[in-house]
Amino acid sequence: MDSSVDIKVSGVFEKDGKQFAYVSFSDEGRSAEGRIPDCVITHNKGFSDPEKEQLEDYMKRELTTLKKMASGINVVKALME
Repeated sequence: MDSSVDIKVSGVFEKDGKQFAYVSFSDEGRSAEGRIPDCVITHNKGFSDPEKEQLEDYMKRELTTLKKMASGINVVKALME
């Protein structure tokens, strides 16, 4: 993946007993959002289909790291800052 893409990870959410987090990608006016652990892009504005596949592949390859990042985010504390 291009190193100029900015990546952000949300805290962990839970719905219907399943935990998930969002991973956001952005660069030069383009943006995409994926969901882990599904590793699927759920929103895309400007990335081509091959680039979207690269973002999904990235989430799959880095799933363990992304999960650790998400679990380390304290949503309440982040809102207070």
